Amino acid sequence: MAEAAESPGDPGTATPRPLFAGLSDISISQDIPVEGEITIPMRSRVREFDSSTLNESVQNTIMRDLKAVGKKFMHVLYPRKSNTLLRDWDLWGPLILCVTLALMLQRGSVDSEKDGGPQFAEVFVIVWFGAVTITLNSKLLGGNISFFQSLCVLGYCILPLTVAMLVCRLVLLAELGPINFMVRLFVVIVMFAWSIVASTAFLADSQPPNRKALAVYPVFLFYFVISWMILTFTPQ
Repeated sequence: MAEAAESPGDPGTATPRPLFAGLSDISISQDIPVEGEITIPMRSRVREFDSSTLNESVQNTIMRDLKAVGKKFMHVLYPRKSNTLLRDWDLWGPLILCVTLALMLQRGSVDSEKDGGPQFAEVFVIVWFGAVTITLNSKLLGGNISFFQSLCVLGYCILPLTVAMLVCRLVLLAELGPINFMVRLFVVIVMFAWSIVASTAFLADSQPPNRKALAVYPVFLFYFVISWMILTFTPQ
């Protein structure tokens, strides 16, 4: 059967118009801006620039690191329970203290093999090997401290012994005798105790409660060996 032709006047049978047929009749005024760009707010740019250290000068970087090392020295001189050495750890301070202590333990003899004093490499190896051994012992005991955090704390806590070495060098400028030895012994004992208290203040909470004594005992031996080298040092 042939389909009946649709009547143009019949609304029920009108042909539907395309969906976007009316868009061609819309014109955009020239006064309406249609161009633009995606920009980052100025505050975000400033914040990102300030937090980046790639664009700062070498002098600013060195001064920032020196201030951080100085703050850690102050935490060792006034030991208290704090996470500063653990959170913002670095090895610049321990390196400076180790080199300074090794240089002050050198004797004035030209033939260094006959003076009986510790060599620079010996002091360097004793300090770092002892620190690594204590760190491994702490990890084996179940401590929740990282390897470099432990090295940082042990290295920074050499500061009192470095001060003791400096005082002993000044005392040794006077005439040797019993009083001279007693003064050096007193200084070394006080600074040795200071190093123990400072290191345990930072490391005590990182060990299991029932194993703190096992973790502190190697620290005691470590600083005792360094203190013994300082006490037995005599100029050539």
